[in-house]
Amino acid sequence: MTDRELDYRGFRFLARAAAPGPSSTEPLIVLGGSSQDRFSWLRYERWLLPHTTVLTLELPGYGDADPLPVEYGMDFLADTVRHATEALSLGRVNVFGACFGASIALRFAQRHPDRIARLMLGGTATEISPEYTAAAKRWRRMVNEGQFDDMAQDMVEQFMAPPDHGIVRRRAAVARLMRQRFATLTERELAMDITHHERLLTHPWSLPEPTVTAPVLVFTGEHDTITPPPVGRRVASTLGARFTTIKEADHLVQIERDTDLADLMARFFTDQPLDAAYLNPVEDFRST
Repeated sequence: MTDRELDYRGFRFLARAAAPGPSSTEPLIVLGGSSQDRFSWLRYERWLLPHTTVLTLELPGYGDADPLPVEYGMDFLADTVRHATEALSLGRVNVFGACFGASIALRFAQRHPDRIARLMLGGTATEISPEYTAAAKRWRRMVNEGQFDDMAQDMVEQFMAPPDHGIVRRRAAVARLMRQRFATLTERELAMDITHHERLLTHPWSLPEPTVTAPVLVFTGEHDTITPPPVGRRVASTLGARFTTIKEADHLVQIERDTDLADLMARFFTDQPLDAAYLNPVEDFRST
């Protein structure tokens, strides 16, 4: 495992690289959500390394990378991913993007189709919902007023499904974990987090063109309320992709059902059948 420090247009960022022995598929780049860093997907390495090299990018605006002003959008971050593939001599790559990372991953596939072998998008949408817009503005106000505990609780309620919405694995434990995470953000982390939310309000989450030519899988938790299954299904239909939902999970499926999500990633990126018991039926929007 090695950390590589990279630079793109004056912004320093990092890549965590974990390399196995012989690989059965192209290197995998992992792009996490707005509150995540290069260690957030650490536990996934043990499940994915038997198949391929895993690189978790800590792009500008994340973790220990340089802060990224809000005027830089998804196009810039997608080009930063391209720069990383060149600097690390990766050739074509598989790309996994979750939540905010899914927006970057999709833009990367659109802008640099020669670099991508397969694309997997989790918890994604075509545009920011009015509810999220209102929440992001509310979080900025709470930060300005020092209401950090209230903001942490509000964020948990936004990112997790309500208790009466359906069965969610590890609901209580994940809620406690997320409340603690949001409530203990450092001043630097909090500033980055708020900037991420504001970036989504000032730049388009998704663009309809150009089309993506690589195989695509879109997924989310079956009880996701922030990017609900019908929204993910529309994304898949637009991209000519496959779509599925993971049972007993919401938007935080990567924490609630980590072993199952890792298995789904391994299946998709090595072209295995997507017929696991933890999935609802896979819908296919690929042209025939």
